[in-house]
Amino acid sequence: MAKTKTSYTGDDVMAFVSSYVDNEEKKADSIHLIELMQEWSGFEPKMWGPTIIGFGNYHYKYASGHEGDAPILGFAPRKAAFSLYVFSETERSKLLLADLGKFKMGKACIYIKKLADINISTLHELCKESIDYINTHHECACR
Repeated sequence: MAKTKTSYTGDDVMAFVSSYVDNEEKKADSIHLIELMQEWSGFEPKMWGPTIIGFGNYHYKYASGHEGDAPILGFAPRKAAFSLYVFSETERSKLLLADLGKFKMGKACIYIKKLADINISTLHELCKESIDYINTHHECACR
């Protein structure tokens, strides 16, 4: 079975932001997201894979037998947009999306151009919902 690329690396988060993020607005938004997600999750930021900043961790196992570890909350400051890993497919999360603001939805993440495009309090609610879902359905450091 293939090893997942999204695993804890131990790399320095702020060094990553300083060297990888070349746009000053995106750099400021990255630092703000780090502060928010750290406060909301209660976990220090850690690098997962080469570009994901994650908070906390949980163990997942699919019916297929594939399993691994992932951050409870996270984001990646990609060139085109931020990838936010904060969504759990619950009815409440789906309802919250209506108030989030300007975003695109991927299979497992939310894409935003900048923090000013979204409602931060709605993002907070999405994060809380995701933490609750992960805590209920997986082996989680959030307990």
